[in-house]
Amino acid sequence: MNRAPLSPTDRSTVRRVKSRAVTDRCALDAVLDNGLVCHLAVIRDGAPVVLPTGYGRDGDTLYLHGSAGAHSLRIAEGTEVCAAVTLLDSVVYARSVFHFSMNYRSAVIHAPVRHVIAESERLHALRVIVEHLAPGSWSHAREPNRKELAATAVLALDLTESSVKVRSGGPADEPEDVAAGVAWAGVLPVQAVWDAPIPADDLLGRTDVPAHVLRRCGAGR
Repeated sequence: MNRAPLSPTDRSTVRRVKSRAVTDRCALDAVLDNGLVCHLAVIRDGAPVVLPTGYGRDGDTLYLHGSAGAHSLRIAEGTEVCAAVTLLDSVVYARSVFHFSMNYRSAVIHAPVRHVIAESERLHALRVIVEHLAPGSWSHAREPNRKELAATAVLALDLTESSVKVRSGGPADEPEDVAAGVAWAGVLPVQAVWDAPIPADDLLGRTDVPAHVLRRCGAGR
């Protein structure tokens, strides 16, 4: 599929430290596919609200969901919103506090809201979200019933207007601070790992941890 490069508009173009901008759409896919929490920014009653939520990507569409009764998700069709996902790779220690930083990969998406109404797409979107968060779970657990579907709002954002920014490497200290050796400098990597699964207190019947959960935490290797 022929996909346009990232940052196609004025508002999605990276301006601060342009060298960190990445225009390859595969970089956008990688950030979204490796993240778990998306921050959705909306305007409610004239004030900004940022909502952390789960999500899932299907091609060039980002699916989000939440409670249909949530006041913050009562967004009119076509309303412009902004979503962001950030992966923190390390904290950068510098010789000057001015140059302390972080190594990261981040994606920012600008898009009009599309409410997913058709039941077939709603189920597809929820499957995408569940499988992104907990691979293998859609076929393992019970699918949502009509009451649960009615209580769930599903939103879709087109990924056309997106940007990706990446920082890597060590501190960008001033030459005189490097020469003076005034402080330790370097990178402290951040690593997220899955721990051992903890069964629910009220678990009945199926007490063995299923294979898809073990694969997720690495215990099935």
